Amino acid sequence: MTQDQPIKLLLVDDEPTLREPLAEYLAGQGFCVEQAESAALARSALARERPDLILLDIMMPGEDGLSLTRHLAETQRIPVILLTARGEAMDRILGLEMGADDYVVKPFEPRELVARIRTVLRRATLDPMTAQASEDWRYHFEGWQLDPLKRRLTDPEGTLVPISTAEFRMLRAFLDYPREVLDRDRLLDMVQGREAHLFDRAVDNQVSRLRRKLEADSRDPQLILTVRGGGYRLAADVSRVTSKGD
Repeated sequence: MTQDQPIKLLLVDDEPTLREPLAEYLAGQGFCVEQAESAALARSALARERPDLILLDIMMPGEDGLSLTRHLAETQRIPVILLTARGEAMDRILGLEMGADDYVVKPFEPRELVARIRTVLRRATLDPMTAQASEDWRYHFEGWQLDPLKRRLTDPEGTLVPISTAEFRMLRAFLDYPREVLDRDRLLDMVQGREAHLFDRAVDNQVSRLRRKLEADSRDPQLILTVRGGGYRLAADVSRVTSKGD
């Protein structure tokens, strides 16, 4: 995406009565929109061309939007906004935990969706991972390494440990503020931003996931400690080392 090129969106929804008018509206707002009526067709579209952002319905026949979100989090760094007809907090929590950047609940105002799209894209542009793309450096902590550009986590033996987008963001928050107590509100604001106060449980779930990957015994954590009444703290020194220093 450049200033001379329109923003490319992939709109994935099995309801043509919503998908087609929304695609037409977004095109009228200057976006280049490709449509897909299923996760399978979305995967085919992604194989042909990488969009700047994906608008993804959660409830679809066959593979649902949450499954596709998980796949995208594990394989690509493409911002995702979930579209859901459900209002339950659990759907939103699951989507955010799997790596979605935002969500809107149907029915929604198209102008609000456009604002959300621009906010998510602006956040992605300002993400340190993108802003520092020209720098080749890694976080080092307790023998572990995290490459923020490739989003690759390796253990002290050098083994690659798969990490989702949500887990990556949470880990980066701890690595940017080592040995500092981060309460849930601050973590959620750093990781998700909008309406963070709704998702306290998402922090606890994400910390549990990280502990299972980082700790020798997640029931007796030594790296990510719980601070009673305060939140969590990374009990490790962290350094940033360029490739020349590896």
